[in-house]
Amino acid sequence: MIPQEASVEEPAKCELQRLYDLRFRESQQYRRRVWKILTRDFFQALIPSSSHVLDLGCGWGEFINQIDAALKYGMDLNAESRQRLAPNIHFIEQDCSAKWPLGDRSLDVVFSSNFFEHLRSKDDLCRILGQVHRCLKPGGRLICMGPNIKYLPGRYWDFWDHYLPLTEQSLREVLELVGFEVESCIARFVPYQMVRRKPTPLLLVWLYLKLPWTWHFFGEQFLVIARA
Repeated sequence: MIPQEASVEEPAKCELQRLYDLRFRESQQYRRRVWKILTRDFFQALIPSSSHVLDLGCGWGEFINQIDAALKYGMDLNAESRQRLAPNIHFIEQDCSAKWPLGDRSLDVVFSSNFFEHLRSKDDLCRILGQVHRCLKPGGRLICMGPNIKYLPGRYWDFWDHYLPLTEQSLREVLELVGFEVESCIARFVPYQMVRRKPTPLLLVWLYLKLPWTWHFFGEQFLVIARA
């Protein structure tokens, strides 16, 4: 018998599952609570409840499980994500840089948090942004946040699976090249490890979001919002 070759994606999937377990399992409950505040008190204002929303690189669903939307999708290479998503969320298990099984102009919002830095190349990012632009309705929003290497020259590389360094300006540039109109470009939004470090009291998380002037002192992740 000739041994069956393993899928090229299988080692990546196994690695993702191990990394998720290592980093997030112990802090899962706290992460959910922090994301409840982020979605309710910040992101929901950008996303009407009638929206069709895709969470790109959805992980364990901290955002997509809690945002109020008419139709919700989560996309991730990690098969375990399916078990973490609410029953009303359509899970798409695939490499996000491959063509998406979604129609042109079918989405109102694509959201992504702490995902782009895990991509292996700029070409992968360009392919993904091309799919985002194809699937968003005219005027639809891409909302993305991630670590800003401008403020994390060393700590950015403390994670084994970080490959692609980005700043808010480099992301703005590639978005405009793909055809997006950048609506908002915030260099400093939330701290780098806001939902992973020694738990911050949730009241302080809520207060931080309400006081944007504090972002300049503590923010190490960018927030970029663009329209198709």
